[in-house]
Amino acid sequence: MDPYVGWYQPEQEGPAKRLWLRIWETQSETDKMNLKNLENANPNVNKAPDFIPLNEVNGESRNNNYFNPTRRKANDNRASTFNLNQNHDALIGEYGGCPWRVPNYHYKPGILGLHEEIEHFYMYMSPTETEHLVRSTVVNRIRGAILSLWPQARVEVFGSFRTGLYLPTSDIDLVVIGQWEKLPLWTLERELVVQDIAEKESIKVLEKATVPIVKMTDKYSDVKVDISFNMSSGVKSAELIKQFKDKYPVLSRLVMVLKQFLLQRDLNEVFTGGISSYSLILMCISFLQLHPRPERLRQPHNLGVLLIEFFELYGRKFNYVKTAIRVRNGGSYVSKDDLQKEMNDGHRPSLLCIEDPLTAGNDIGRSSYGAIQVKQAFDYGYISLQQAVAPHNALLARHSVLGRVVRVTDHVLQYRRWVRDTFEPFFFPHRRAPSSRSRSPTPERSDSEPEWSDSARTSPPPLSALQCSSPTPRRVSAHQSLIIHHITSNSDFNNIPSGVMQQRYGAPNSNNNNNNNNNNNGGGASGDKGRAPRAFAAKQRRYHGSPPAPRHRADTQHRKKRRQFAAPR
Repeated sequence: MDPYVGWYQPEQEGPAKRLWLRIWETQSETDKMNLKNLENANPNVNKAPDFIPLNEVNGESRNNNYFNPTRRKANDNRASTFNLNQNHDALIGEYGGCPWRVPNYHYKPGILGLHEEIEHFYMYMSPTETEHLVRSTVVNRIRGAILSLWPQARVEVFGSFRTGLYLPTSDIDLVVIGQWEKLPLWTLERELVVQDIAEKESIKVLEKATVPIVKMTDKYSDVKVDISFNMSSGVKSAELIKQFKDKYPVLSRLVMVLKQFLLQRDLNEVFTGGISSYSLILMCISFLQLHPRPERLRQPHNLGVLLIEFFELYGRKFNYVKTAIRVRNGGSYVSKDDLQKEMNDGHRPSLLCIEDPLTAGNDIGRSSYGAIQVKQAFDYGYISLQQAVAPHNALLARHSVLGRVVRVTDHVLQYRRWVRDTFEPFFFPHRRAPSSRSRSPTPERSDSEPEWSDSARTSPPPLSALQCSSPTPRRVSAHQSLIIHHITSNSDFNNIPSGVMQQRYGAPNSNNNNNNNNNNNGGGASGDKGRAPRAFAAKQRRYHGSPPAPRHRADTQHRKKRRQFAAPR
């Protein structure tokens, strides 16, 4: 079983699996030993480097780390389920990998249960209001840094953040439109470091790529951002996707499941051997356009059927060698020989050939050199779901059907919880604070959590919380006021009432004395059970002078005698 694609299913557990697993591990260790013996037999052979170093250009050390599946670090993709069979407890041991399943909800068997799980998956993985505001804050800070360099430039958002089809760990796509003789990729890299938006180690400049971009990770929210230059077609593509979303209501749910399906297998990026999100969306649009039974698209319980049929089409039946995908003019399949005549650049159609609906003759899947791996993953998805929804496999209904092909790692759930706990009190101070004892993986709040009070917390979270709470600890050396500055610089943060801001940052608060007087007079006694615990400062304000002296020892002995001769209850 390819660890990039799948994992053991519940019905495969048993002594036979354990026996064959031991045989497989023994054979793998033997193969490794043989390779080491071959290397040790020729120790004097000098291997020539199979690459040309590009780290130094004009005497300057530059970070040019091109990605591929073997060089990608483990913490680059929180959603990765690679080698889930061996690292089950580390990846999904805390929450089980299926957090979208509603507790105490009876899912229907077969294809109807798969439809219900897709609906719940879409609602669970959709971004919360706090997650959207955090990303908007990151965009505003980057836009401010770019405009400080080039005031005449224009910064636009495109991709999944503009269309709303983004996962909790998806990156943000930005494009800078302006006039330069040479793309200022390295100038932007230095400015992002100077403005304290990203650390130098987290920035990667891909100047030799088909579309030169600057990849960075926000220093305070761990949100990944891709910045390109003068690619105005991305904005038009995002608006086109919005039109198809309105035309096909099932498109959003189908795309969200498929994006997670590819993301956890590291097949969601072109430079890691997968396909782009734009290519995946166009494949979904073509699938819906050319569906043999259009009336099925309007049925309420059809998401499970559509997902299986999508896997069947692109995993088994689609001819990648001779056929190209066309979305414009209602959608159609085109012969690659005919499409090559319309290409102006002289390139041959790629294996996954998707005609650009906005630019005639442009192949969207040209750089998808690992499309055959995506096809194999779709084939695996079809086999797994087809077996799970079969009528003779009714016993599998007690397990998650969608969880056979899609899992959400604990790192993703911890990251969403960290974003909620860290930023929600600043964007929405009137809401209830999340409980630190709660182990619920969902980003939603429960009714049992205490209500947020300004007296319980008078300072923002320290930057050390990024190291303690984040699933991927990062080095952060700055003062606490920096995170206040970056968060409050967002225009959305200005909607918070000024009175709350004054209370939070040390301004005199006249309401505290009034609240204390009401508590001393006995007012509000009926709401003591739901009140949040007061901070130490609030307790200290109860003593207007010095604290009362401790009681004498004689009083203690007197109370003991009273308890000794008291009548039993």
